[in-house]
Amino acid sequence: MNPFAINPAAEPDVLPLLEMIRELAEFEGLRSELEVTTESLREALFGARPAATALLARVADQPAGYAVCFQTFSTFTGRPGVFLDDLYVRTPFRGRGIGRALLLESAKRGAASAGRMEWITLRWNEKAFRFYRSLGAKVMEDWALLRMDGQQVRKLVNVTVKASA
Repeated sequence: MNPFAINPAAEPDVLPLLEMIRELAEFEGLRSELEVTTESLREALFGARPAATALLARVADQPAGYAVCFQTFSTFTGRPGVFLDDLYVRTPFRGRGIGRALLLESAKRGAASAGRMEWITLRWNEKAFRFYRSLGAKVMEDWALLRMDGQQVRKLVNVTVKASA
C-alpha cells in the first residue's frame, strides 16, 4: 500500500480538483446539477477573496482525493465553524485511511476557532454514514437542509424588490 500525502491545494491543482468534483457528481447522480468551471473554481479557491479552502490527497503524485471547507458562523456558539462541503476519495484509493486523514486535517485547520464542524451526506450513502458515525459524528435528525438554487434566489429577490417598491 502506497503512503499518501495531504497538502493544501495550490492554483495548479484546479484541474485535478475539477476532475474529482465531476467524479463525485457522477457518483452522487448529480452530474446534471454541476455548474462549476475551471475559472469559477480558481476564483473561489485562489481569488482575491477566497470563499473556500481545499486539501488535496496524493498517492505517488497522483491525485487521490480532496476535501473542500469554508467558514460558517454559529450564533449559538458565538464562534466561527467549519463546513465540510466535499470529502471525496477516488475508488482505487479507498480503504487506505485517506478519507479519515482528509477529515482530520480539515478539522485541525478549523479547530482553533471552530465552534463546530458540519457536513451533509446523501441519505442513501449508508457506507458514508457508518464511516462518519465511527468518527463520532451524529446525524441531526431534527434538522433538515433547505436549499434554493440560483434561479429561485433571483426570483425571491425580484419578488421582494417589486413588493417593497
